[in-house]
Amino acid sequence: MGNTLFSIFPNERFMDLTLYQYGYEACDPLHSFGPFVRNHYLFHYVISGQGTLSAGEDYHVGPAMGFLITPGEVTTYYADQNDPWEYVWVEFDGLKASQTLELAGLTRNSPIYQPVSEEGAETVKNEMLYLAQQTCDSPFRLMGHLYFLLDALITSSVSRNRLQQGKLSDFYVREALSFIENNYMREITVADLARSCNLNRSYFGKIFRDAMKKSPQEFLAEYRMEKAARLLTTTDISIGEISASVGYPNQLHFSRAFKRVYAMAPRDYRKNFQRQPAHD
Repeated sequence: MGNTLFSIFPNERFMDLTLYQYGYEACDPLHSFGPFVRNHYLFHYVISGQGTLSAGEDYHVGPAMGFLITPGEVTTYYADQNDPWEYVWVEFDGLKASQTLELAGLTRNSPIYQPVSEEGAETVKNEMLYLAQQTCDSPFRLMGHLYFLLDALITSSVSRNRLQQGKLSDFYVREALSFIENNYMREITVADLARSCNLNRSYFGKIFRDAMKKSPQEFLAEYRMEKAARLLTTTDISIGEISASVGYPNQLHFSRAFKRVYAMAPRDYRKNFQRQPAHD
C-alpha cells in the first residue's frame, strides 16, 4: 500500500464554502478509485507521477496538474503502471463552490487544472499539503486555507475566467440562496423563492438555473437532503424529527426525496455512515 493521510473536517457550520475531507496519497501502480459518484466537489493536485481520469472521456494528468470531480458524475481515476502518481486532495462544497470553481475555469466539461507558472502551482500544492498535514488546526484556520487554495486556483489557472461584477441576476440569486438558508426548514416553494426576489416565477427559474446549473426545485431538494444527511450521521435524532426539521412534515415524502438524492433510505444511510464518537 502507498502512503496515505486522511482527515474528516470537524465542523459543519459553514454555508458559502465548507470542507468535508482532505488528504494525501502516494499510490501504488494502477491503484484506482471508481466508478463512483460524489456528493460534493473533489479536487486532486498531482505532486509527482501520472495517471488517468475517466469522466465521460479520458484525461491524462501529470505533475503540477490537477483534476476536478463534480457532484453527481460517474468517474474513475487510476495511477500509471510505471510512474504512479502522488497527490493531495480536498473534498468541499457550499453555496459558492460552483461559482468559485468556474472562475478558475474548472467545470464538469473542463475538469483539468494547468498552472500559468511554477509559482502558482507551488502555492496550490502548499495550501493542499497544509490541509492534509495540519489535522489539529481549528476549523476556522482550516477554512482560511481552503479560501487561500481557491484563490490560488483562480489566479494561477490557465483556463481562469474574469470575474464579472454587478450583474443584477447574480444579486437575485444571492437573495434566493439567503432565503433558502433561512427558511429551508419550512414548507417553502419555488413561488415563495420568486416572491422573495419580487420576480416572475418563470424568469426567476431561468436566472437561477443559469447561475446554479440546476433548477430551484432541484437545488432546494438537494440542500434539504444534505442537511438531513448531516443530521443522520452526526446525531441520534429520530428520522421523523429530521424530516420535519428540513421542511418535510410527511416522513414518507421525505424518505422518497432522500432516496432520490442518495440512492438509499434514510435509515440505511444512517446505518452505513453514522460517525462514531472518538475514544481515548
